[in-house]
Amino acid sequence: MKKENFPKLNDLKLIYARDNYFSKLKSIFDGNKPDNIFRINGVVGSSKTDRYKDPEKWVEEALASLNEQAEVILDKDVFKPVCLECGLYDVHFIDKMLGAEVFFESGQWYNKYLDAPVGNLAITDIEENEVFILAKRIANAFTEYGLKLPLFGLPTIASSLNIAINLYGEKILVAMCSEEEEEDAVHDLTIINNVLCEIHKWYIDKIPFEQLQPVVSCQRTQPPGFGQICGCTTQLLSPRLYRDFVAPLDDKLLSVYSNGGMIHLCGSHSQHIPVWREMNSLRAVQLNDRAAWDLNLYFNGLREDQIIYLTPCEGMTVESAMKITKGHRLVIQGD
Repeated sequence: MKKENFPKLNDLKLIYARDNYFSKLKSIFDGNKPDNIFRINGVVGSSKTDRYKDPEKWVEEALASLNEQAEVILDKDVFKPVCLECGLYDVHFIDKMLGAEVFFESGQWYNKYLDAPVGNLAITDIEENEVFILAKRIANAFTEYGLKLPLFGLPTIASSLNIAINLYGEKILVAMCSEEEEEDAVHDLTIINNVLCEIHKWYIDKIPFEQLQPVVSCQRTQPPGFGQICGCTTQLLSPRLYRDFVAPLDDKLLSVYSNGGMIHLCGSHSQHIPVWREMNSLRAVQLNDRAAWDLNLYFNGLREDQIIYLTPCEGMTVESAMKITKGHRLVIQGD
């Protein structure tokens, strides 16, 4: 299949429309208030092929589905980027790379904890890792078409703490709280973070600048040059534990990107707002579910140059969000 088979994915009019929305989004990151509520709700390519068995065919079919939907980018009210989302192993992509048993059951991916104690995680050669080889085949297939419109959503690279808890469960938290084991916790968290940074750097070199986006690319879309970490598990930590063990690693990972990036939050994480306020690389927080209830705390506690992506819910409606923010520093996800 050649790029000529997907004419809309190289249509200059559609690319211009996307870039116009990027400009409006960048203006928000630059501190300007939009004329109207800025909403993002894009589309993701679909395929009937199993991406684990034939990734190249999966990419071809996903691009074909995007070609059919591409004109949604012309919507005048909502930014609707068209996205190819890698999606390998859901939130367990890195777990599998690092040796965890990952399995699919009841419609989603799970992993089993490592048997080894904390402190024994070994450096992995990602270039020879079968999971990353599969991910590279998807990325290579995408870039070989030379299509300029679709965004490429990364697999879930997550964060050092998220991955450590996936691998060890409560053992990593106990180690962080124990004088005898804290060096082991630091060792494994650092190993994980170094792997995450290496993977991000590979994608930065591989995927065109204007098209590279973090996971959930169709709704957490940022201007080009921004990364993302998953902060789901930070709700389990005290401010001290996060500040001393994890925040420097999160800052290092986001600093891989020229503009810093976003942290995804979905629980009760507001105890860390003072640390995030001082994290120069953190340019946005993404709030959904329980985290969205605390919009007021994030809006008033973070810096003026830190943007809030909000998924509205019963506990924080668009109307309530507008009363708090007056539309400033706010991006709404969904229609």
